Amino acid sequence: MSQTTPYETETRTFTWTTPGQVDLGALLEMTGLEQLQSMREGGMPHPPIMDTLGVTDLRPEAGRVVVEMPAAGFHYNPLGSVHGGVISTLLDTAAACAVHTTLAAGEFYTSVDLTVKFLRPVTIDSGLLTCEGTVIQRGRRTALAQAQLTDGAGKLVAHATSTCLIMRAGD
Repeated sequence: MSQTTPYETETRTFTWTTPGQVDLGALLEMTGLEQLQSMREGGMPHPPIMDTLGVTDLRPEAGRVVVEMPAAGFHYNPLGSVHGGVISTLLDTAAACAVHTTLAAGEFYTSVDLTVKFLRPVTIDSGLLTCEGTVIQRGRRTALAQAQLTDGAGKLVAHATSTCLIMRAGD
């Protein structure tokens, strides 16, 4: 028995570059900031998650990254607001990429933790979401970063802190 639903549906199509196509040796010869700048300028592909989420901008500078994404219906949870996982992904991206900008050639990192505080609901009416990540402290083996997510009106909607483990190629 076939069931029909009275609900309106939408379709979304997007493309991405398959990960792993970048020469890892050449990548490790660049600093983290150079890597992110190359992604921004189109010299290297950006990660597929950016296309999946609909990220529209990534602006890196030393110790800081700004990521932008308009809130959209495909980000929604069943209750009619942007899913906390989408918000967490934006916060994680900004905080971790801020750490990424501090990497010397031959270094890489991985996230150890992410602590998120949701401060107000996010909906399509929230408009362009802007997430700024900054490095709080960078050591030899770990880095602490934070990220703040604001809506189109500039209101703070979520905040996160993240610890990253710094490694050298060959460790």
